Amino acid sequence: MCGIAGFLYSNQEVKAEEKLLHEMLNLIIHRGPDEEGMFVKDNVAIGMRRLNIIDLNTGSQPIFSKDKKKVIVYNGEFYPFKKYRKELENKYEFYTKTDTEVILHLYEEYGEEFVKKLAGMYAISIWDEKEKKLLLVRDRVGIKPLYYTLTSKGTLVFGSEPKTILLHPEVKRKVDPLGLELFLSLEYIPAPLSIFKNIKKLLPGHYLVYKNGKIEIKEYWHIKNETLLTSEKEYIDGIDSLLEKSVEERLVSDVPLGAFLSGGVDSSSVVGKMRQIGVDPLLTFSIGFEEKSYNELPFSKQVAELFKTDHYIEKVSPDTISLIKKLIFHLDDPIGDFSIFPTFLVSQIAKKRVTVSLSGDGGDELFAGYEHYIAQKLSNYVSKVPLSKQSLNLFASLFPPSKKKKGFVNRIKRYSRGLNMESSLRHFRWMLFLSLEEKRELFSESLIKEIDLSKEINEREPLKTIFEKAKEFDSINGELYIDFKTYLVDNILVKVDRMSMATSLEARVPILDHNLVEFAFKIPGKYKLKGFTTKYIFKKNAERMLPKNIVHREKQGFSIPIKNWLRKELKSLLLNTLSEDRIEKAGFFKYRAIKKYIEEHIEGKENHSHVLWSLLLFHLWYNYFILEEKWTEENF
Repeated sequence: MCGIAGFLYSNQEVKAEEKLLHEMLNLIIHRGPDEEGMFVKDNVAIGMRRLNIIDLNTGSQPIFSKDKKKVIVYNGEFYPFKKYRKELENKYEFYTKTDTEVILHLYEEYGEEFVKKLAGMYAISIWDEKEKKLLLVRDRVGIKPLYYTLTSKGTLVFGSEPKTILLHPEVKRKVDPLGLELFLSLEYIPAPLSIFKNIKKLLPGHYLVYKNGKIEIKEYWHIKNETLLTSEKEYIDGIDSLLEKSVEERLVSDVPLGAFLSGGVDSSSVVGKMRQIGVDPLLTFSIGFEEKSYNELPFSKQVAELFKTDHYIEKVSPDTISLIKKLIFHLDDPIGDFSIFPTFLVSQIAKKRVTVSLSGDGGDELFAGYEHYIAQKLSNYVSKVPLSKQSLNLFASLFPPSKKKKGFVNRIKRYSRGLNMESSLRHFRWMLFLSLEEKRELFSESLIKEIDLSKEINEREPLKTIFEKAKEFDSINGELYIDFKTYLVDNILVKVDRMSMATSLEARVPILDHNLVEFAFKIPGKYKLKGFTTKYIFKKNAERMLPKNIVHREKQGFSIPIKNWLRKELKSLLLNTLSEDRIEKAGFFKYRAIKKYIEEHIEGKENHSHVLWSLLLFHLWYNYFILEEKWTEENF
């Protein structure tokens, strides 16, 4: 595991700077604190920071082909590499025991078709000197990040994180207005866009070829609509077999390994499989908060006792200000997901004892685990009842927000808000945090001029193509496809990657093995959301090894009491950062709209935590990454 970065000048007479590459890599030293590796020759510079996990002694990068004409730097894990090594050993001489060298020889053997052999999580850079081309490859699901830009001079600059790209003198620090709109609407930015103008994310399941100053991007993997019609038991058996194989593959490591354990059905299933496979000792990690509705420790403790794990728990009361400073640096393409905090903190706890931790992420997006799938189903009934929408809106308006993380009032308010949005929004009406009307009230006139607000965001790229593709699936799998291609990739996986890597911990996600993903999308949606039971088919499999109170407990989510923090611990930071002079100077938003959000939230009339946190996060990010403002006690 590591981070990669590099640049390639289109003019072969321009010499690449080793010092610049070193500075770029130094910014992502957290991704690979153990070692630096660089290849700088003529107009090419590629490099990596390494976190030692496999082949600790001879696994250094870059790795070269025998004739030295091809070179690779790579971030990730190619889990079935030993199988391919056996196939290649008769033709190629191996100097290491790493998966990196196997990937390079696969490229030598199959050319660009080598990408179809890959499996796991990875961001790959290969320079082919003979062909004078650079290849960038991102894994099928999008577990590992890979950003790039093509400058006005034709220079390709890439990196695992945008902050490395920003160091190149040809790259300008500018906000992408569409990226900003999407961030405020969804709390994340769908690929290929980023918050930075002209810096893009390479899409999952795609690879990029840069040659003669031009970029060509090709897709090598996508989810097909191939429904498998069989019995419920066969679906359960298939999930069980593929999950076990995936977990077993992700146990390959030459360093200590453990697992995150929230006590939810996903992480508990992963831990259960680790125990069945024979992992011993089995280390698990959990965190909790004092507020009962945010604390899952009793459930994680129950699962830990069931599987006899060495369980490490911690109730946290973090120093929120210093923690936000740290997380802003690691969220250079920001996401508004509150769970960045607990994800970082549990990674920090795990890193004290292990270098690799398995995670349960992905189950909700494959098997329909979120409440908005139920909301979508309910809306079909509510829309047929006269005046039901108006009655629900009136009822919701009579009550202030609940203090609990999830409560009846909060659910009704969220549900009624979704019903008020256009039915054409379909899935996203339950996920949007700003409506078109609210954006017109909040956004400055100059920002509105740069954004097409005549259409909803699902009618514009990059989302339009995803929504069109979703129509090929049944209604539930169509909803899941949208979440899989947007929310999972650009929110959940960004969060897991950034927060774990911030602590130099590698997180592996066995539920997102591409074979399991393909199988999951072959299961009809009615087996995932059965009646109003979420994740039905996954839970049926989980019942084979977990107690029913764990399998069927109410989904809690991995979050923090941010609405309370914004009224107390973060109040002064909120007021200072979103002050009238700062808002007017930046020029993106209207202060009067922000002032209304702040007053209603602090007085407890409404819960505006999502919008306020996103506004706060954006302006802190803007001050740091665009204005390059140094943090002091006055401005933080």
